[in-house]
Amino acid sequence: MDRITRRAFGGLSAGALSFGTLAAQAHAKAPAARSAWPDAVETAQAIRSGKTTSAEAVKAAIDATVRLQPQLGFLVASDFDRAIAKAQARPASGPFAGVPFLIKDLDDYAGLPTRSGSRIQLGQPSATASTPFGDACDRAGFVVIGKSSTPEFGFLPTTEPVAFGPTRNPWDPARSSGGSSGGAAVAVAAGVVPIAHASDGGGSIRIPASCCGLFGLKPSRGRMVGTREEQQVSDISVEHVVSRSVRDSATAFAATEDAGPGARFAPVGLVTRPLRRRLRVGLILDGGAGDAPDPEVRTATERAAKLMEGLGHRVTPTKWPIATTFIQDFLLLWASGAKQIADAYAQAAGRPADTSVLEPFSLGMAEMAAKAAPDALPAAVGRLTEAVRAYDAWFADGGLDVVLSPVLAAPPPLLGYVGPNVAFDTLIERLIRYVGYTTLHNVAGAPSMSVPLHWTESGLPIGTQIAARAGQEGLLLQLAYQLEGAQPWAHRKPPVSA
Repeated sequence: MDRITRRAFGGLSAGALSFGTLAAQAHAKAPAARSAWPDAVETAQAIRSGKTTSAEAVKAAIDATVRLQPQLGFLVASDFDRAIAKAQARPASGPFAGVPFLIKDLDDYAGLPTRSGSRIQLGQPSATASTPFGDACDRAGFVVIGKSSTPEFGFLPTTEPVAFGPTRNPWDPARSSGGSSGGAAVAVAAGVVPIAHASDGGGSIRIPASCCGLFGLKPSRGRMVGTREEQQVSDISVEHVVSRSVRDSATAFAATEDAGPGARFAPVGLVTRPLRRRLRVGLILDGGAGDAPDPEVRTATERAAKLMEGLGHRVTPTKWPIATTFIQDFLLLWASGAKQIADAYAQAAGRPADTSVLEPFSLGMAEMAAKAAPDALPAAVGRLTEAVRAYDAWFADGGLDVVLSPVLAAPPPLLGYVGPNVAFDTLIERLIRYVGYTTLHNVAGAPSMSVPLHWTESGLPIGTQIAARAGQEGLLLQLAYQLEGAQPWAHRKPPVSA
C-alpha cells in the first residue's frame, strides 16, 4: 500500500560519509550472513576488485529477468540496452557502483515511462527526469535495468494489476507477492537483482518483504532525500529499498538519507554493527481493529519475542494507542487519493472514469471519498494528527524502545484474495483484518521494519514487524543486525529463482 502524498499528485547531500567510505565500511565491518547469492555490497566489492565486471553482473540480471519474468511477472518496463551501455562504461563512483537495480513503477525515472500499474497511464511518454530518490540511486552507482511492478497506484497490499497481470511469489507462484512493492520484492527474493527500490505508504515495503522473505525498512517521514517539504500527516509515503541482507539496506540508507544542512533529522550515517544494549520491547499480537492473527502468524511473532528475550531484551505486552476511528480515517485518506485520480481523468477525458481505465477497487475508493461529507476528510486528518501524538506518548509513557508485532495477519494469501476485482465491501473487510498492523507507522511518520525470522511448515515466509519512534532508524538497523546474526535468513532460496 503506497503513495498518498502531495508529491504523488502534484542538490541534497547523498550522505554524511563519502561514497568511497560507505563502500569500504560496509564491506569491512558488516559481513552478510551466508547467502544463496552475493548481496549488493559483495557484488559491488567484486566489481571494484576486478573479480567480475559491472557488465557481467548486469547481463546476469538481464538473463535472469528473461528466464523468470514469464513465471513471476515482476518487470513492467525494461531498460536493458541502456543498462548494458552504462555497465560497459567505467562504473561510476558509489557504494553500489555497477550493481543491477530496479526502480518501482510509481516513481519517475528518466528515460522510462511511469504507468503506476494502471491502464489509465499506459500511453504515458517516458519521464524526462528522475525523482530525487532516483537521482540518489544513480549517484550511489546502481545500474537500472528496468521498472518493477506495482498494483494500481499502489492502492493494494498485493501486486495484481489488471494492466500487467499478477506478480507471483517465488516461494509459491499461486500466492501473492505483497504490495505495493511486489515486483521489487520478487526480483530480489528470486535472485534477479540483489536489492531494489521500494516505497511505503501503508506497508508497501514491509508487506512484500514479509511475503517474500526479505528485509525491509520503512524510514521516517522527511528522512530521505527530496522530502523536506513532507511534514503533514497526509504525507505518508516514503522511499527506500528491499534487500536480502541488513548491510545492503543500511548502506543504501546511508547513501540516500537527507544529510545536508537543514535536514529534518540528524544523519544516521552508515550502521555497520549489531546492537550492544538491552531494549524495552512492547509486544502486540492483535491487529489495529482488534482481530487476532492466524495461528501461524501468532507462532512466528511469539517465537520472535522469545528470540528477543534470549538476546537480553525485556518484552512486555502493550496495546495499540489508536482510537476506534483510526482505520476508517485512514481509509478515507486513502480513498481521497483515488478520487483525485478519477476526477483528473474525468476532467481530461470529458467523461467519468470507468472499469475500462480504472480497476473496480480504485473506483470504489473514489466513490467512497465522493460520498463522504464535505468536512469528513479534514476531520479525519485532524484525528490522524492526534494519532501521531498518541504514538509518541505510547513510547514515552510506556517506557518502550521498540514495539514488536506481526506485519500481516496471515501468511501470503492466494492470488485474488485481496485482488482488485473482489467485491468492494468484501475487499475492505479483508483488508482491515489483513493489513491492520502497518498503517499507523505511516501516519506517525515513524520507522518500522519487517525482519524475515520465520517460515511456515509449507515453506512460506512470515515477517516480524519492529517499530520505533521517528528518527530511530539507527536503532532499528542495529537491532536488525543482531537478529540477522542470531537467526540468519539469507541462505534460504525460494523454489522459483535464478
